[in-house]
Amino acid sequence: MSEKILVVEDETKIARFVELELTHEGYEVVIAHDGRTGVDMFFSEKPNIVILDLMLPGLNGIEVCRRIRKESSVPIIMLTAKGETMDKVMGLDSGADDYMTKPFAIEELLARLRVHLRKNVQKEEDNSNVLRLKALTIDKLKRSVKYNDEEIELTKREFELLTYLVENKNIVISRDQILNNVWGYDYVGETNVVDVYIRYIRTKIDDKYNVKLIHTIRGVGYFAKDEE
Repeated sequence: MSEKILVVEDETKIARFVELELTHEGYEVVIAHDGRTGVDMFFSEKPNIVILDLMLPGLNGIEVCRRIRKESSVPIIMLTAKGETMDKVMGLDSGADDYMTKPFAIEELLARLRVHLRKNVQKEEDNSNVLRLKALTIDKLKRSVKYNDEEIELTKREFELLTYLVENKNIVISRDQILNNVWGYDYVGETNVVDVYIRYIRTKIDDKYNVKLIHTIRGVGYFAKDEE
């Protein structure tokens, strides 16, 4: 599936030129010619990146950028005709990732689009490897656990157990399910090993930080609770 680009530009000729060039490069392009329509289309079309003119009717580019930033971290490239430092500063301060001054070379715009799209893919991949439970953060790639940014030392098995619980937060998981998914189907040993390791984790997190993240449903199993 090709990346979708939202172009918010009131100058029809420029918008059409950019649309043709981007479509030729294989992107899916949607166009808005004023700020309010741009905001509406952002939320309805869910683009991968936004090319946003600074001077727009309805809502200007700064306000459009601010409204998008309240809900999304999608890359935004701001276009400005003036090339003044203050315009660039205002655009970046409002949440834009980059800016270009009109007139611009389409090759440079394409190059910047590729850079920001790659960064966004990497960001999404990184986020998918980070789990959160209230103030607890688990980075699966780095195999690190933090509570309020304080590192927590866990053994390999403790890490795998905590990760499994947080991946299935707010769902009650039986001891057998935990044994099969954390220890493996071929595990042979004490059947209360799950209870023992739950106790280890509670000592290192729940007791230390005076929180109650891991809950017991007597006779059923355990669950990590993210809801009040």
